[in-house]
Amino acid sequence: MQVTATRGSGKLQYRLDIGRHQLLTDVPAAIGGEDSGPEPHDLLAASLAACTALTVTLYARRKGMALDDVRVAIDHGQQDGAYVLRRHLTFVGQLSDAERARLLDIANQCPVHKTLSGAIRIQTEAGA
Repeated sequence: MQVTATRGSGKLQYRLDIGRHQLLTDVPAAIGGEDSGPEPHDLLAASLAACTALTVTLYARRKGMALDDVRVAIDHGQQDGAYVLRRHLTFVGQLSDAERARLLDIANQCPVHKTLSGAIRIQTEAGA
């Protein structure tokens, strides 16, 4: 799947095309944007939150667990020379302590978590 970013209508707004879906990204007015969409780091955190929720939900369904919902909150930002993503999970449903512990382990197996925790290479080329 290819993701493209093309200039939007705002000062620093960009339209992101992801397959047949479109999102806007921007930056806050304090740094020259119009805050018309999430900034890129927020999109990164949203990817981790969405992947975590989907992975945990699919696992719980497959195992027949009584998970009614999983709520994921990501706080993120620079801290001590690293970019830190702090993930907070709330499991809703009639779950045993063992099931809750297993779902916490499964959250760490989501593909975006694995990607962000592993080696990442970015290859950049410029065209005319």
